[in-house]
Amino acid sequence: MTEGSTGGKTTMEERAARMEALRAKMRESSAANRKDLIEEHNKAKFSVKAAARLEKQRRLAETLRESMDAEERGEDIERKKNWEYSIEENDEWEKRKARKDRRADFQFHDDAHAARRKYKKDLDLIKPDLVAYQAQKEAAMSQGSALQAFSSGSSSNAVTASEQLYRDANTLLYGDNKPSEEAIDRVVGKLNQDLDKRSKFSRKRNNEEEGDITYINERNRVFNKKIARFYDKYTAETRASFERGTAL
Repeated sequence: MTEGSTGGKTTMEERAARMEALRAKMRESSAANRKDLIEEHNKAKFSVKAAARLEKQRRLAETLRESMDAEERGEDIERKKNWEYSIEENDEWEKRKARKDRRADFQFHDDAHAARRKYKKDLDLIKPDLVAYQAQKEAAMSQGSALQAFSSGSSSNAVTASEQLYRDANTLLYGDNKPSEEAIDRVVGKLNQDLDKRSKFSRKRNNEEEGDITYINERNRVFNKKIARFYDKYTAETRASFERGTAL
């Protein structure tokens, strides 16, 4: 009985030692896998950075070599580079440059100029829905064809598809376009964005009189100016005393 129990106790100890050895191997394997994973990640990261750095150095070396070769031949490197652009690309570049120069003019000329400037800036934020436009165009074309067929081939009595889709100031068709909920939400969101931007607008004017900054934005500056117009004559002495430190 004692020998059997001793044999069983020895077996349990062996099993525990074997389990501990397996756990140690698992820990070593996990640590080795994690170490290899970190090394591969760092190697890939270094490879990407090194490749980008080498590519940048290569482009710089090519630019310097082309400049030196052009200087030795007595050529203009900028003119040589411009030969690589097509007429369409050059026209597009000139348009973009002219548009950038126009938008760099922040001075106020008149209301029409300010409205046009705001309209052009809003156009940059508009993303046209080409799918909806194509569906509207197909509907207008089909409606125009149906009206022409109904009018027995008389084009003068039928409303053409172009008049349905592309209307000018002289058209008599109005009130039949119902915008979608998404379009209404987009307009409301744009208006709220403009109001929020206008309320937080703060920029120092070039022609603004110098003095202490007592405002946090444009609206607050105008409000303080109105208050000062009516109450400065009563509070001038008190404010001067506070500034001198002699106020009671």
